Amino acid sequence: MDVNEAWFARAQQVIPGGVNSPVRAFRSVGGTPRFLRRGEGPFVWDEAGVRYIDYVGSWGPAIAGHAHPKIVEAVRAAACDGLSFGAPTVREVEFAERLCALLPSLEMVRLVSSGTEATMSAIRLARGVTGRPLLVKFEGCYHGHADSLLVKAGSGALTFGHPSSAGVPEAIAQQTVVLPYNDSAAVEALFAERGDEIAAVIVEPIAGNMNLVRPVPGFLEALRRLCDRAGAVLIFDEVMTGFRVGLTGVQGLTGVTPDLTTLGKVVGGGMPLAAFGGKRALMEHLAPLGPVYQAGTLSGSPVAVAAGLAALDLITQPGFYDALEANAAKLVAGLTQAAAAAGVPFAADSVGGMFGIYFAAKVPTSYAEVTACDGERFKRFFHGMLARGHYFAPSAFEAGFVSAAHGDAEIAATIAAAEAVFAELARG
Repeated sequence: MDVNEAWFARAQQVIPGGVNSPVRAFRSVGGTPRFLRRGEGPFVWDEAGVRYIDYVGSWGPAIAGHAHPKIVEAVRAAACDGLSFGAPTVREVEFAERLCALLPSLEMVRLVSSGTEATMSAIRLARGVTGRPLLVKFEGCYHGHADSLLVKAGSGALTFGHPSSAGVPEAIAQQTVVLPYNDSAAVEALFAERGDEIAAVIVEPIAGNMNLVRPVPGFLEALRRLCDRAGAVLIFDEVMTGFRVGLTGVQGLTGVTPDLTTLGKVVGGGMPLAAFGGKRALMEHLAPLGPVYQAGTLSGSPVAVAAGLAALDLITQPGFYDALEANAAKLVAGLTQAAAAAGVPFAADSVGGMFGIYFAAKVPTSYAEVTACDGERFKRFFHGMLARGHYFAPSAFEAGFVSAAHGDAEIAATIAAAEAVFAELARG
């Protein structure tokens, strides 16, 4: 038994499944999860001392690379002043001002501690403002583990959803309708039938939780138009894409401005920090100004906000996203060429520093197309790359991430390893 196996066995005695978030357990790919000891730049090391080039990046936050000196120093300095106060701090105000200046939809913002908390609060706000119960979400999009979001599609396009987790009451699930991603016609039909019941539409404007799936032309625009017509709130869940695909998020890339935006991951610089915000007329319904309640003991944590401010300093440097996007594009182009040379059906895509890989003939545009990809080949690819020191997401349904610390040498090494793995896959 190696050191990772030993720690996993020990963890399973005191932590359900041995992990504190299910995807970490490697259930989708098999094998033993790596227990990571430290990270630096584009690298992580496990408890056995093995180094990996990391394309998970803490599921997105490590956009500047692991343990960036400026972020670490900001955290150290803030911690020396006190870990938590439960009172307002100047840094919270400065951070909120910077978020509002960067994202088109933000006039006001509230800080929270997790992406789930951000989306849960945004949905409550939308329901409170509109006085309506119904939430619309899309198949394959993940918005956290609040009860109203752990819902799968019903038997027909316009039917109520059903719980996708034990412990979610059917009555709560019936307040959510799940539609196919990128299907504007289905959204049109739902609004025609039940538009006056719809409080909000929540969407990953570029999906990352069923792997990377872009919106087809006109899809986001249709959501904006339909919400405007019905008086519903359009929520962009940019927890994953915010400051990952560009400095102004997907809303800046597409020109489609939501009513509310949720943020997480990159905004905290690796610390537990998230936010939701939008139009002043909506946000002023939050307590203590309005009747929609939301609160959190550690919301606006001074240490987390210090990390977030340091991360914003880094990503707003001229040329940051040009280099990040070029590195991600170089990676997916190299992987695609390596697969083609080996005769393995494969496709890849990237936006900003976010990428998707698919064992399919073309890049998917829906959850159904993602699930049709060759999952067994992905498992073999994952383990082949892991054995060669390259750490990809342990699930075919997760996007990957390149950081600013990934350079030509790391990307070239990953492509070279992939050439060997694809050759193995081609041999059967």
